[in-house]
Amino acid sequence: MLSVELATAAPASNSRNRTSNILCRVLDFVLAGIFIYAGVLKAIDPVQFANDIDNYKILPWPVSVALAFYLPWLEIFCALALVFRVLYRGALWILMVLIVTFTLATIAAKIRGLDITCGCFGHVSQHWSFASHLATNLAILASLLALGISNRLRKPL
Repeated sequence: MLSVELATAAPASNSRNRTSNILCRVLDFVLAGIFIYAGVLKAIDPVQFANDIDNYKILPWPVSVALAFYLPWLEIFCALALVFRVLYRGALWILMVLIVTFTLATIAAKIRGLDITCGCFGHVSQHWSFASHLATNLAILASLLALGISNRLRKPL
């Protein structure tokens, strides 16, 4: 009797795992697309990105310039790691730290009364409200956390 119950439970479990894996891969590709798009836009014009970083009035100009040349490529490489599942957990952690840092910097700028125009998604995002920026960042963070948790719970092959 027990073997019959286990035999019928296994296909349902496999189906759920397969669906979960597919959803995680779709989320990997969506997030990778977001970070590649944002990274490429910033890498194309690092001077503008340095100005965007400097608008937050948190870091000295030389640090803003260094970050403007480094961060876009970090985003792109981490996004590619999500797609190819190479150094996956590290990429998730780096992207989480980046999005949390950016969100906190945006909140700090808003509290200080700075009118920050984010260029993360090019001209599309320049006229978003603070609430839209915050909602987008939190959705990206929640997605990254979901992937991290799912990856942690998944059994090694």
